[in-house]
Amino acid sequence: MKIKIEKLKKSYNGVPVLDIQALNLPSGSITAIVGPNGAGKSTLLNLIGDLIEKDEGKIWYDGEISVPLKKMTLVFQAPYLISTTVRENIAYPMKLRKMEQHVIDEKIQALSEELNLSHLLAKKANQLSLGESQKVALARAMSFEPELLMLDEPSASIDPYTTSEIEKILIKMNREKKITMLIVTHNLVQARRLADYVVLLNKGKVVECCDSQTFFQCPSEQATRKFIEGELLI
Repeated sequence: MKIKIEKLKKSYNGVPVLDIQALNLPSGSITAIVGPNGAGKSTLLNLIGDLIEKDEGKIWYDGEISVPLKKMTLVFQAPYLISTTVRENIAYPMKLRKMEQHVIDEKIQALSEELNLSHLLAKKANQLSLGESQKVALARAMSFEPELLMLDEPSASIDPYTTSEIEKILIKMNREKKITMLIVTHNLVQARRLADYVVLLNKGKVVECCDSQTFFQCPSEQATRKFIEGELLI
């Protein structure tokens, strides 16, 4: 799913938090959205996901203004799971879409094996560790093969091994299913590992948007070079 943004603005209590004149996010790619705290990264994701209302501007989804809610999903840093078993959590979006039971069962089996969740399928969601919860949230999001998957700091509070598991399945699903992925991350090493494209935001504005190799090796903006080197952006 290709995302096109034009003159997008959002303020809270009169304070501007996002002001993007133009931004194109390619279909079938993994795009990392990076920037300092307060840059507007999560706000951008929430606007694309239609979770908050924009003040101005337009967002196109494959050339359409209407929001294709059934074709996209968002995974938060703190996973929101329903108070039932892991199996039921993964099955939930597929049941909403009235998928056949044998398809649901096959998807649950495949995803639970990919993410090492098979031994947890009967466990209650409120008994899981943070890393396990994040993997369940990802399995649930992947279950119906969305055209657009958005992730807000998917590995910010989990261990390196679980982070590696999550990154591997993201890359695998992107390459096999051509799912467009938008990933907000503070981790530039993760962005380098995962992303085809990188968007740098600062103070709600796009500083740079380009392919990952260009971003990390020869960015066009001095601010980008400073950010990569760990300097504060003013």
